[in-house]
Amino acid sequence: MKKEVCSVAFVKAVFTEFLATLIFVFFGLGSALPWPSALPTILQISLAFGLAIGTLAQALGPVSGGHINPAITLALLVGNQISLLRAVFYVVAQLVGAIAGAGILYGVAPVNARGKLAVNELSNDTTPGHALVAELILTFQLALCIFSSTDSRRTSPVGSPALSIGLSVTLGHLVGIYFTGCSMNPARSFGPAVVMKEFRSEHWVFWVGPIVGAALAAILYFYLLFPNSLSLSERVAVVKGTYEPEEDWEEQHEERKKTMELTAR
Repeated sequence: MKKEVCSVAFVKAVFTEFLATLIFVFFGLGSALPWPSALPTILQISLAFGLAIGTLAQALGPVSGGHINPAITLALLVGNQISLLRAVFYVVAQLVGAIAGAGILYGVAPVNARGKLAVNELSNDTTPGHALVAELILTFQLALCIFSSTDSRRTSPVGSPALSIGLSVTLGHLVGIYFTGCSMNPARSFGPAVVMKEFRSEHWVFWVGPIVGAALAAILYFYLLFPNSLSLSERVAVVKGTYEPEEDWEEQHEERKKTMELTAR
């Protein structure tokens, strides 16, 4: 575990999650600002959020995995895909990045265009219970899309994962905005709420709904539909951050063997 945290790759990954979430929140919230000259449309906001996540997944995904969402990070932990320590660092980085992105947007947006900085809230007589179910379903489909399109075990053509994920986010917003303003991402809801000091009584919905939805998708995908063959000790090693795939060990062994042969000569 200590070895993982102290590596340069780990530090780069955590910073990337911070930066990616900052940019995502800035562009996403920015598209929803109530400009006096032109109020945003549902389609505009949906496309902006989808394009932002697709662009960032393509650009920064190779560094950190492109989670950009605490619900996805925690779901991957539930699915035994990342270590506990990495999940904690990622979530903290995402939340701080969201606050930074919302703060920058607040600072550069004109006073008459800030509004509530697109803070998530229930609308159209949506109750907290209805909102919870909506957020759960919206995030469930997003998480399934992410897990499926980025699964290295797949042999069938998957196209562009970044495009698929971006379209999934767009789809969620086209429906979810009418219920809750569409969160699907606790960091997206947390950032502007902190900056605007707008923590409503239903704020918990934007945490519980996405996290539960993504976790259910992880259980379905990684344990029921496409389970892996790891033993219990290997699963524990993944959570602890000490797991090394067998193929990686074999590659390292071959490299050491070649190095020893060259040295002997």
